[in-house]
Amino acid sequence: MTLLAIENLSIAFDEKPVVDDVSFTLAPGEKFALVGESGSGKTVTALSILRLLNAQVSGTITFAGKNLNTASEREMRGLRGADIAMIFQEPMSALNPLYTIGNQIVEVLQLHEGLSAKDAVARSIELLRQTGIPEPEQRFTSYPHQLSGGQRQRAMIAMALACKPKLLIADEPTTALDVSLRGQIIDLLDSLQQQYGMAILLITHDLNLVRRFAQRVGVMQYGKLVEVAPTAELFAAPKADYTKRLLDSRPRKLAPPLPEHHAHSPHWLMEAKHISVDFPIKRGWFKKESFRAVDQVDLHLTARTG
Repeated sequence: MTLLAIENLSIAFDEKPVVDDVSFTLAPGEKFALVGESGSGKTVTALSILRLLNAQVSGTITFAGKNLNTASEREMRGLRGADIAMIFQEPMSALNPLYTIGNQIVEVLQLHEGLSAKDAVARSIELLRQTGIPEPEQRFTSYPHQLSGGQRQRAMIAMALACKPKLLIADEPTTALDVSLRGQIIDLLDSLQQQYGMAILLITHDLNLVRRFAQRVGVMQYGKLVEVAPTAELFAAPKADYTKRLLDSRPRKLAPPLPEHHAHSPHWLMEAKHISVDFPIKRGWFKKESFRAVDQVDLHLTARTG
């Protein structure tokens, strides 16, 4: 069974081709990754599914048996955010800075699900809780700039999941995050994918995340899809020359481990003990609370020699 089928997709801006004759399918509940370097056509391929491009597009895009090329704009508005949702690359650009996080999720629920204001608020807070945002009742009233990068990304995921889509398009969902948060976001998407049973199209250039997350991989170069294979097979025996070069370009740890006596040396270059950082947060007109951002952190930094 096929949920999404892209056949012979070509995209051009002002007659300059950026995607050339791309075809692939996505099954219900499948995790499929499109990888390639910047400019390879990954994101514009994803945007074409939702018809969010001002470009010349040819080929056929079929979703749940429906030809999206011939769908009316009204039908597409019904699909966007409901059956097909998207997490954009940079939350600060995608989220409206003038509205609270909660109001933006509530709007989606009322538009597509027809929930009452009370039910939409309750559902929004639950979505924030499911995506791992601490104190979701308080974060509901926060503006995007008041959240950390990881929290904004989780809020974007909560918004995308509001209507329980059949397909979630995740466009570089971890690019703006540090390494530890990248893993957390991918684990979250994996858990939510199992919970909701949705298919995920992951757009990324991070091969380590692909290996950890996707079931199948499509590799793009200069607008062409040069290889599609199950993830384990592609990493073990890539066929296309570009895929081989892409895998060879992965960073490798070359630095030798510290000598045993040096690793446990009491002579540190820098040492910090029991560091805590608290911020005052206003609750209403007169009430203030303290938010602990860093809690009892110890840090040792040693100078590497040799």
